[in-house]
Amino acid sequence: MRKLLCLGAALLALAGCAAPQQPNADAATLAQVAYRHPGPPKLTLYTMINNRTGRGGHTSLMINASERVIFDPAGSFYAPVVPERNDVLYGITPAVEKAYRGSHARSTFHVMVQEVEVTPEQAQQAYQLAVTNGRVPGAFCAQATAAILQQIPGFESVERTFYPEKLAEQFATLPGVRTTRYYEDDSADLKDGIVRSNAELAATVN
Repeated sequence: MRKLLCLGAALLALAGCAAPQQPNADAATLAQVAYRHPGPPKLTLYTMINNRTGRGGHTSLMINASERVIFDPAGSFYAPVVPERNDVLYGITPAVEKAYRGSHARSTFHVMVQEVEVTPEQAQQAYQLAVTNGRVPGAFCAQATAAILQQIPGFESVERTFYPEKLAEQFATLPGVRTTRYYEDDSADLKDGIVRSNAELAATVN
């Protein structure tokens, strides 16, 4: 019973990790927006941290492999110019990455950004695992992300957890990880942040 109560508390704490499902984009749309960042192969773990409690509200993983995508399990981010398929966001140009990060940073939350360079093989394996994972149930964002990471050589020590901040703590211990934090002081409402970021993103593509 105690385990069930603890699990229920974890799921309640991660209610922000659940979002309505967006329709899957077709293959032609995904191919049209495909983008690979010219930098090195890299994994970037995003953790949305509550500024008051220090607890994590959401986890996602940006992967720079044959193309750059964001595995956003049960995520809330949506932009008309960013197609999604099974919880993977495509066409992650610098402007889209900025919009994604900015939509989650607000007066109540900041974004912990943890980057690590990997081999092309590691990056491509992460990419394949993400695009074949399928949709993730609400509140399972950290679990799903950890499950992908622990299948990549060099990341086997990552343990599954329901808590985004616990996954971030594990990620920080891996060799070569660089951590920064991104803050904004706008509306506490995530929807407002998404609307604002969408407007800024639309201005860069029009």
